[in-house]
Amino acid sequence: MPQLVNRIESTLQPSDHPYLNGAWTPNYDEYDADDMEVIGTIPADIDGIYVRNTENPVHEPIGRYHPFDGDGMLHMIRISGGKAEYKNRFIRTTGFEAEAEAGEAQWAGFTVPPRKSKRPGCGIGSHMKDSSSTDVLVRNGKILSTFWQCGEGYLLDPESLDTLGIESWTPAEGLSAHPKLDGETGDMMFFNYSDKAPHMHYGVVGADNQLKHYVPIELPGTRLPHDMAISPNYSILNDFPLFPIPAALENGYFVPQFDKSMKARFAVIPRFGSAEDVMWFEAEPTYVLHWTNCWEDGDELILEGYHQKNPFPAPIDNMPESYQLIGAGIDLHSLRPHLHRWRFNLKTGETVEERVCDEEHVEFGTLNPEYYGREHRYVYSAHGEKGWFLFNGLVKHDLEKGTATKVLFGEGRYGSETPFIPRKGATAEDDGYLVSFVTDMVQDRSECVIFDARDIEAGPVCQIILPHRICSGTHAVWAGSEEIAA
Repeated sequence: MPQLVNRIESTLQPSDHPYLNGAWTPNYDEYDADDMEVIGTIPADIDGIYVRNTENPVHEPIGRYHPFDGDGMLHMIRISGGKAEYKNRFIRTTGFEAEAEAGEAQWAGFTVPPRKSKRPGCGIGSHMKDSSSTDVLVRNGKILSTFWQCGEGYLLDPESLDTLGIESWTPAEGLSAHPKLDGETGDMMFFNYSDKAPHMHYGVVGADNQLKHYVPIELPGTRLPHDMAISPNYSILNDFPLFPIPAALENGYFVPQFDKSMKARFAVIPRFGSAEDVMWFEAEPTYVLHWTNCWEDGDELILEGYHQKNPFPAPIDNMPESYQLIGAGIDLHSLRPHLHRWRFNLKTGETVEERVCDEEHVEFGTLNPEYYGREHRYVYSAHGEKGWFLFNGLVKHDLEKGTATKVLFGEGRYGSETPFIPRKGATAEDDGYLVSFVTDMVQDRSECVIFDARDIEAGPVCQIILPHRICSGTHAVWAGSEEIAA
């Protein structure tokens, strides 16, 4: 049965901010729950945890609030033997604890001048709070949460969701969200970026959890990279022509620009390569938020991700004026991302790129994890709600046939990144399940939904009703029981 474990006191004032209301209403209650209502049947062959990170601002913001400024909270459901248990906890970061002690916000957000922060922080301008609210993965039997503006790596217990502390190997420059795991070797690759030269670093943490490799990657100036990719032998970093205007940044203002006259650049480095080993490739200007996969084919390295057709869109008309630019910058219908591939010839230095699916307004993709680092057929994307940073459906891309199957969750229902769970004894790439949390604004509740990946149009095979309606969120991960016990 649901049990309220803790309630966090908030100083947040009532607001008409579009990302503090509706499906983005913050959560302050921490629950444990079992014996939840189930519509349908939980597949008996699923055994592991699904974890999603979310943004939940506890204190009244200093100046304008951006939806990526909130405090991190993990929502986790454990599924085993046809039964489910749920719990959620705030990530007790250094910033979370400092603001709890002060009783008010201490750091300004992403779009607020750095001088308004009351304490030094992290990120561009080194003024933001590291809320650890972006990405989440499971490694060496622990949950690792990270922040997109290069904070610390926070560890949490996958049983209790207690915050265990900061990863000991975290470099002084921090690490960005989206470190990448190699399931074969146990290596984890990561990067960071800042407003100080060389502006980027790249590192490798070994299976023994020791920092094995850490090198500078020189960029021409301050950039905003968000994700990286790996293949069995290489790591791929990027330098895109979407970045803060240098003069404005020097004066304490974050003003982004997209320079169409500049090429998109990709840094290819051998896994344990030096700065001198970096090979730079150029492509048509764009911005890519997330990659889906990367693999090697002879002399070529093939990278797949979500090409943005309009990386610097016009403001959204139906938004309150002070939030128009925020809304456009995170609305998939404004950005128009689609699946795209870049082929880098490691012998000639040539780049060839192509669109691989017509479906637009898709992002936050997943695939069968057994196909990471090799060519795959299927990708599962989140579909964006027009005008908002909300996901109203799921898209299954069949890249062999060049088709896309889209399933919408229904009126007022919003999901999240949807990991793939391989079925035990699977005989095909799409033989498995897809899992997500869905927030239902019509019925005022949230659910864990599980789809059969071979037939998403049939709808979820089960819906597990959570003890409360949870806030919309960003990234999620599935980890099998063997990964938790590692």
